[in-house]
Amino acid sequence: MEFSAAMIAAYLHGTVEGDANVTVNHFTKIEEGRPGALCFLSNPKYEPYLYTTDASIAIVNADLQTKEPVKCTLIRVPDAYQAFAMLLQLYQENLPRKKGTEQPCHIAESAVIGQDVYIGAFAYIGENARIGDRAQIYPNTYIGDGARIGDDTTVYAGAKIYADCQVGNRCILHAGTVIGADGFGFAPREDHTYSKIPQIGRVIIEDDVEIGANTCIDRATMGATVVRRGTKLDNLIQVAHNVEVGSDTVMAAQSGIAGSAKVGAHCVVGGQVGIAGHLHVGDGVQIAAQSGILKSVPEGRSMFGSPAFDYKDFMRSYVVFRRLAELKKQVDNLSELHKSS
Repeated sequence: MEFSAAMIAAYLHGTVEGDANVTVNHFTKIEEGRPGALCFLSNPKYEPYLYTTDASIAIVNADLQTKEPVKCTLIRVPDAYQAFAMLLQLYQENLPRKKGTEQPCHIAESAVIGQDVYIGAFAYIGENARIGDRAQIYPNTYIGDGARIGDDTTVYAGAKIYADCQVGNRCILHAGTVIGADGFGFAPREDHTYSKIPQIGRVIIEDDVEIGANTCIDRATMGATVVRRGTKLDNLIQVAHNVEVGSDTVMAAQSGIAGSAKVGAHCVVGGQVGIAGHLHVGDGVQIAAQSGILKSVPEGRSMFGSPAFDYKDFMRSYVVFRRLAELKKQVDNLSELHKSS
């Protein structure tokens, strides 16, 4: 399908600068632009490409002041990144969705399957499981006994959802995701061996959550491990038993949350962050990559380091400890002067 600059601007509530009748039929990065393509510019680092791109239309921030002539038509919007994301989402929503049941697969007689559902080959759907309307269950997935999958949710190939776990509406679970494996619960014995503590709880994933590939969310020892509405988890993340992650929190790859920790709403967690067990991280907390959280964090704080402390304090300290070798040499010299005096 082709769309004109005027049509795109009307959808985005933007303004056209250039040929309003020029059309596009595909997306591209600004540095790889070619005729018929739509691109965007939000990061100033990529501004030089705006003057050389062959893309037909570029979406830019309304306040951008161009420094050279621009060949392509511009659509000015308040937030170019968000506007481009809206167009990509619209494009994806209009792609054809799979329907029907491929064979071979196993669907228990007691399972309840909604309308317009796609179930891929070699999928397993257990006893009393419920699959919502328009759900997409890709090949080689496992849906355990009593599990619940909401409407319009997509479960990609190889994902595993253990018994009695619940996934809400409009969720996306990427390949290899494991929901509801046993939490890491073992009691030490006197002979230095370990006794397994049965994990009899479940996992609740609320609506509009996206979970990246090979991320694991463990079932609770008792009760539920909960991921609240709108949260986005990257690939290769570990969420341990009885953890609660608040709504609209984002967490980057290779991070881990230990058992019974509570992470608030609207938090931003960088990659390779570790959060110790039984802690509380308040709403709106930002944690820089590779930080280690060893004590509870009040809401609204920014943290950095391992063990982590206030981001601004860390940066002031960094100015000092990056010079420790030089400072030590100065102290040694002063010590030698003192001895010789």
